[in-house]
This record gives sequence, C-alpha cells and structure tokens, in this order.
Amino acid sequence: QVQLAESGGGLVQPGGSLTLSCAASGSITSFVFMGWYRQAPGKQRELVARSFRGGTTNYADSVKGRFTISGDVAKNTVNLQMNSLKPEDTAVYYCNARSTWLSNDYWGQGTQVSVSS
Repeated sequence: QVQLAESGGGLVQPGGSLTLSCAASGSITSFVFMGWYRQAPGKQRELVARSFRGGTTNYADSVKGRFTISGDVAKNTVNLQMNSLKPEDTAVYYCNARSTWLSNDYWGQGTQVSVSS
C-alpha cells in the first residue's frame, strides 16, 4: 500500500505565499507523475499542477505564473510553491501520484488552503 502525506496548508492573506509538500511512503513504487489537485466547496476536483518523471510539468491556466511545482518524482516527493494567492485559490489541495505499473492512482488525505483577509 502506498501512502501520500501532504503538509504545508494553512491560512494566508491575499497576495501571500504557501508551500505544500508531499512524500510517498509504504510499498513504494515508481510513479509516472506526481501532482496536485484541488477541490473548492461545491466544485469538482481540478488539476492544479503535475510533474512527470523526466521533468515535464503542466499547470492549470488559472495558476500559471503564480504556482511552481518542484521535487523529484523519481524520489517520490513533490512540492507546490504558491505565490500571489487569491481568495479563489481557497480549496482542499490533494497530492496525487500515478504508478508506472498498472497506472494506479494514489491520493493524499488533503490539506486545507484558505486565502482570506
């Protein structure tokens, strides 16, 4: 079994910054990618950013230029640096990873990010 542990959420004022971190543990397998999704109240879960083994990254249009995904998929860690946060970034952020073998998706329990003055 694979566990994804997130950390770094919290409350921040508009324009502020937060960094989220995610590390995999347990029956570690190799991942095709690791990334972050978010879900705001009453909305569907959406992709925020993803980092592929090999270095390719992609971002939701709404966070391009403000968020940066980093870490090392080969070492089963991924971070999300969030700058210039807006109230609409408020959501529960989930770490996600897809295994190379069988393409299983794994999810963290989520960490709350709240942007408010």
